[in-house]
Amino acid sequence: MHLIKEMMLMSIVSLPGLKQMIEEISQSHNLPRTAVQQALREALVKGYERFRRSQRLDQHHFDEDYFDNFEVDLDIEEEGFRVLSTKTIVEEVGNTDHHISLKEVQEVASEAQLGDSVVLDVTPDQGDFGRMAAIQTKQVLSQKLRDQQRKLIQEEFEDLEGTVLQARALRFERQSVITALSSGFGQPEVEAELPKREQLPNDNYRINATFKVFLKKVREGPHRGPQLVVSRASAGLVVYLFANEVPEIEDGVVRIVAVAREANPPSRHVGPRTKIAVDTLDRDVDPVGACIGARGSRIQVVVNELRGEKIDVIRWSPDPSTYIANALSPARVDQVILMNPEERQAHILVAEDQLSLAIGKEGQNVRLAARLTGWKIDIKDVAKYNYEAEQRQIEKLQVASPDLAEVEEDEDEYQEEALDLQTVDDVTPLDPATTLEEEEEETNEEY
Repeated sequence: MHLIKEMMLMSIVSLPGLKQMIEEISQSHNLPRTAVQQALREALVKGYERFRRSQRLDQHHFDEDYFDNFEVDLDIEEEGFRVLSTKTIVEEVGNTDHHISLKEVQEVASEAQLGDSVVLDVTPDQGDFGRMAAIQTKQVLSQKLRDQQRKLIQEEFEDLEGTVLQARALRFERQSVITALSSGFGQPEVEAELPKREQLPNDNYRINATFKVFLKKVREGPHRGPQLVVSRASAGLVVYLFANEVPEIEDGVVRIVAVAREANPPSRHVGPRTKIAVDTLDRDVDPVGACIGARGSRIQVVVNELRGEKIDVIRWSPDPSTYIANALSPARVDQVILMNPEERQAHILVAEDQLSLAIGKEGQNVRLAARLTGWKIDIKDVAKYNYEAEQRQIEKLQVASPDLAEVEEDEDEYQEEALDLQTVDDVTPLDPATTLEEEEEETNEEY
C-alpha cells in the first residue's frame, strides 16, 4: 500500500493577514512559528469539522474519530488554507469522506491499486464556510496554542530530567511544596512538586525562598501541562553540587565513582548523611583534598546548600579491602577479611574504642558504607574475634567453591589489573542519580 497525492487544487479559503498574525502570536506567546502554524492547522480542522456537522445535523451521524483523515494545508504566501482528505481506494464507495473508487483514481493515476491511499483537496467554497471557519478558529485557537505550549514545555523538561535546577517555593499542598521552575516557552515559570519524601529535614521552606532541586521525573499531565517531580534528597543533587564547586571534577581530572546518601534517616535522632567516593588517574592530584578544598572551603559550600548535612569524602580503591576500610571513615579499621568475595561479604575488625564509630549512630555509618561499596559488612571487635573459627568457615566456603582458594594468591594481580579498570565507567557500583528508596531495595546489608 502506498500514498498517492492527487492535489486537484481548488481556490483556497482566504485568511487575510495570515503571515502577520502568525508572527504576532509567535512573539506574544513566546512560541516558535512552527508551533503557531500547527495550532492554526488544528483549529482550522476543528472549524471544518463543526461546519460539516452544522450542514448535516439530521442526515448523518459523525463518530468522534470521523474527521481523523482530514488535515489543513496552510499557504502562508497566498495567506489562506485548503482542507485535505486522505481517502482509501476501494472497488465500491460506501463513504465518500473516507473512500474513493479505483476507476475514478485511475483516470488521473493509472498506477493506483486497491487499498492505496490518495490525498484530495476537499476545501468547500469560500462563502459560508469561510465566515464560519474564521469564527470557529478564533474560538479554538487559544486552546490549541495552550496545547502547543504544554507540548513544548513537556519536551523541554524531558531533556532536563536528571539535572539540577533553581526552584522557588510558591505554596504548600498537604505535605508537598509546590515550586516554580523557569521555562523558555510560553510562560516564564512552570510548577513542580517537591514531595515530603524528597525534602530535607533541615530545610525551612518559605514562600519565595529559592533553592536547588534535582529534576527527578517528568510525567505528561492530562490538563495542566507536564507534571514535574523534583527532589532535594536525591544523590544526584550531591553529585551536581560537587561538580559545580570542584573544577577538577568538571575538568575530568577527579571523578565521582559512587555516592550513598541517607537524606531522610529512619530515625529522627539521626541526621542526614552522605558518603562519596572519588578517584583520579593523576598521581599529582589528591582527589579527596580537591573536594574538601583549602580549610574545607569547597565542601562547606555543599554542606551549606544541603542545610548542614554531614558529608564524608573518601578515596575509592580497586582493592576491596582498602575501599571498604576507607568507606568506614572516620573509624580506624585494623583489618578487612573478605569472607566470601563471590557473595561480597566481609568481616571488618576494629578496636573496641572504634566499634561505635564504625557502626555509627543507629547503624548509619556501616549502612552507608555497605551501600557505597556494594559489600555486606559485619563489624567485629578485633580483641574478641575468633580467627580459627572464622578460618574454618572460609575453608568450608573454599571447598564449596574452589575458585575462592585463589583469592589471596591473585590479590597482587587483581590490584595491577585494577589500574586499567579505573578508566572504565561501569566500575561505579551505584548510579549517582539513584534515589534513597532504590538504594534500599537493591542493597541488603549485614550489620
